[in-house]
Amino acid sequence: MILPVRNRAAVVERAVRSVWAQTWQDWELVAVDDGSDDATRTVLEDLAAQEPRMRVLVTPPRGVSHARNRGVEASAGAWIAFLDSDDLWLPRKLEAQMRFVADSGFSACQTEEIWIRHGRRVNPCRKHAKPAGWFLERAVALCLISPSCVLFSRALWEQVGPFDEDLPACEDYALWLRLLLVAPVGLVPQALVVKTGGHADQLSRLFVGQDRFRLEGLRRALARAQRAEDRRILAAEMVRRGRIYQAGCLKHGLVDEAVLVGQWMDAARAGKEA
Repeated sequence: MILPVRNRAAVVERAVRSVWAQTWQDWELVAVDDGSDDATRTVLEDLAAQEPRMRVLVTPPRGVSHARNRGVEASAGAWIAFLDSDDLWLPRKLEAQMRFVADSGFSACQTEEIWIRHGRRVNPCRKHAKPAGWFLERAVALCLISPSCVLFSRALWEQVGPFDEDLPACEDYALWLRLLLVAPVGLVPQALVVKTGGHADQLSRLFVGQDRFRLEGLRRALARAQRAEDRRILAAEMVRRGRIYQAGCLKHGLVDEAVLVGQWMDAARAGKEA
């Protein structure tokens, strides 16, 4: 299990202890401190001293993708799961998923989740409902896989990983697109993760205009797509998002960026027909 963290001294112990509380006890936890400058490292090292299945890596501040990738490299398990430092797992999370993959044969699955925003529970909209199976067409429009909810085999990670470290946001969206090109994703229909939000330093708040990063994820997935239907889905979304982003670039005088995105859209159209 990989826990990337930066400057979360006040909440990271809660996340760690939610792993310790799992009813499925055959786990290892690699916590990766992404160059924190608060007391996070001290908190993690104090916790690791109490639990032999937990290790702490300390890296320079290079972002969540780098931290997750280093954690996977340092881990040894046949299955990989991620937990964001401000989220927590309910006790049966791993047990339910490990039993699900054993019974179903899926190489990836996720659970439902409980959303907490600014300390209050909120209900996700219908569009955020998690599907199961081959759902690339829905996943291009919205990021429908949550890092703290997903579990997948190391063999599948070797096919689709690592996270793109040059993407400052939407790195998970880009990885899930690649995953859905090669494998279906199962769903454990129980809310076994508590996902918190509303923090000022969340990536989704720091990078308000994220369409540029989503377009990059689409472009990279399209380069890997083998099936004609997958190319059609990715190309259509590239053109749809690209037009919106390109119009915004032109409105703000970003002509070079608009031209670049136009080239991406042309390549997507050509790739769809390949």
